[in-house]
Amino acid sequence: MKRSISENAMLIKRRMPSEDILSFSFTTRNGTACKLFYADGIVDKEMMGRLVITPLTAYGGTIGKAEIMEAIAFPEVKTANRMEQLEKEIAEGNPVLFVDGIATGFIVGTKKVPVRAITEPQTGLVTKGPRAGFIEDVKTNMAQVRLRFKTGKLRFLNLKLGKQSQTNVAICYLDGIAKETVVREIEERLQSFEIDAIPDSSYVGRFLCQGQSLFKRIGTTEKPDVFAARIAEGRVGVLVDGSPVALTLPYLLLEDFQSAEDYFVNPVRASFTRLLRFAVATLAVLLPALYVSAQLFKLQLIPLPLLLTIASSIQGLPLSPSLELFLTLTVLELLMEASVRMPKYVGLALSVVGALTLGDTAVNAGILSTPAVILVAFSGIALYTVPDLVETTSPLRLIALIVAGSIGTYGIVTGALFLLVALVGEEQYGSPLLAPFSPMKANDLKDSLVRASLPALDRRPRSIGSKNRIRFKETTCN
Repeated sequence: MKRSISENAMLIKRRMPSEDILSFSFTTRNGTACKLFYADGIVDKEMMGRLVITPLTAYGGTIGKAEIMEAIAFPEVKTANRMEQLEKEIAEGNPVLFVDGIATGFIVGTKKVPVRAITEPQTGLVTKGPRAGFIEDVKTNMAQVRLRFKTGKLRFLNLKLGKQSQTNVAICYLDGIAKETVVREIEERLQSFEIDAIPDSSYVGRFLCQGQSLFKRIGTTEKPDVFAARIAEGRVGVLVDGSPVALTLPYLLLEDFQSAEDYFVNPVRASFTRLLRFAVATLAVLLPALYVSAQLFKLQLIPLPLLLTIASSIQGLPLSPSLELFLTLTVLELLMEASVRMPKYVGLALSVVGALTLGDTAVNAGILSTPAVILVAFSGIALYTVPDLVETTSPLRLIALIVAGSIGTYGIVTGALFLLVALVGEEQYGSPLLAPFSPMKANDLKDSLVRASLPALDRRPRSIGSKNRIRFKETTCN
């Protein structure tokens, strides 16, 4: 830093030559030169003018560091003497003020980042319960979490990741409830990686998981109420600037079969829908493979009336059962991918055209059988009853189909056993992936595939390893 305002201005321009870095020059009432540097588009210019420019142009006293701080009289004002820090503040949206004769830069916190409104996330629609969702601004997301925990025990650890992006990342937990070892391990892992930019929370998720696996290793949600509930159970959350998807650790596979709405409806209804999701998701993966296996190796598995119907449908087909199902599933995956990537209304039209035209035409042309189309359609619908596991269950369905077409029912059973053994060995941050079923945690079964009533959920899950397991105590009124 120099005492000359012109030399400081030249240093800033040399370090930040981009055209969106603007400057504004003005003088105080006694003629002292001042200059503001700021990034256009992420600064509240009205507040900057009202809190900085107007008071200083009217100030006619002695100019010094203390006098400048007093004249601005804004709580979010700090000073810095290093150009590297001033450059970083300007890039983040905070204007920097230089005053002639003072070898210090004044950082004014009038950042105003454009953000979208808080809306209900598309991935967590509910008919009962809160509808607010996270957005791409980490400060707003932190505020939504803070509104749900009006206690000093809520902790945020702020980090900056990415050598070039300097992305704000917040580790969130409840002191005295979350395990300190998990918090410390998450912080150490994040700080141990060096990367140029962090565009999304999925990048951070890769850092937090060791090794590669087809199954998820980390919980995700776009709903503040779900995030807060998991934090209250003893998990640790991670919020990333620029992403509406929050991460939670440790992660249990059971989480994805649960819904936020389960806690706002009758326990019987919640238990029924959870069991339905599990059964349907299992069917979605295994049904095409079982159909092919039964046709090729075990016709006895199919009831006679249904077998006669299938036989009349597949008569004269040029494709084998396994190739027929594989082709149909591949077309379904292509339609889903194209409908998601295309514009909204075009994608809707594509789904309708693909389902009606391709399916009906292929059956009439004798390329596909009607049972195969119906079975694949059911499997595709069933797969999305657990949307958070689609990335896992969709490849598993194709793998099971290939195994069934090659080996038959024995291949399906053997593959399922190998998969189960692999899942039993999965563990992250001290919590087994299949808990509370493996290892068995009897108390945690109250909120697993079956949900007990609220008074029965008085203990936090043992699978998470919370320091304080007492969730609430029931008191009696005299």
